[in-house]
Amino acid sequence: MTTVFGNASSDVRDRLLDTYYDKIKGVILSKQHPVSGLLPASTAINEHGDYTDAWVRDNVYSILAVWGLGLAYRKTDDHQGRGYELEHSTIKLMRGLLLAMMRQAHKVERFKYTQAPLDALHAKYDTPTGNKIVEDDQWGHLQIDATSLFVLMLAQMTASGLAIVHSLDEVNFVQNLVYYIGRAYRTPDYGIWERGNKINHGKPELNASSIGMAKAAMGAIDGLNLFGARGGQASVIHVLPDEIARARVTLQTLLPRESASKEVDAAVLSTIVFQRLRSKIRR
Repeated sequence: MTTVFGNASSDVRDRLLDTYYDKIKGVILSKQHPVSGLLPASTAINEHGDYTDAWVRDNVYSILAVWGLGLAYRKTDDHQGRGYELEHSTIKLMRGLLLAMMRQAHKVERFKYTQAPLDALHAKYDTPTGNKIVEDDQWGHLQIDATSLFVLMLAQMTASGLAIVHSLDEVNFVQNLVYYIGRAYRTPDYGIWERGNKINHGKPELNASSIGMAKAAMGAIDGLNLFGARGGQASVIHVLPDEIARARVTLQTLLPRESASKEVDAAVLSTIVFQRLRSKIRR
């Protein structure tokens, strides 16, 4: 708060927070589905396609603004309940994604053994229901960075005090997601641009941004109790140390390239940002 507001008075600070709240309410929360909690990537339906579906990556990145403002309201005398609303809107979205993924738990189980693109979790879901919208072979679903981003922010939000995971079945599924991303160091995927090879032939390849995000996620969630301070040993997530080490070595080998076909790519910026944020997750 000191960094953002400096020596501003509480009145100035509150007005600024309320300005941010109005913007977030109008731009983001007004689009959140009242049942599923998911956000459409866009409201556009045009000659290029239907963009009203809920992409995993887009949803997580969008809700960060909501969660961040909710954290800021914790520092104030919030008599309007805005902090509570923002934090629970964040929980609603993250649970919406979690439940959508859990409908594909059988795919997560298969992928642990095959690392095959057709066994991957889907990268986008139907916004009102969280159900799948395209078949396994109709999209480049294998995007390890998107799944890793969800795991990373689930860890960070839980560490901040949000109760996102509610049962041991959900804990077990998140543990399976950790295994799912654990072999990112050797799993070619379609990456953040959903295209794989630079020439866009639909061929997956190792991407530094995916491996880096997986490494950050595994480091963040290792040893974290998903039930928070009141949880027991059964709700603690475990990561194999070798998988973090292998991700680190492979990432160092790839950088500064994004992949074999992409020598320079803005996607690597996400790896840099989240590697730095991960070190602050439990401070």
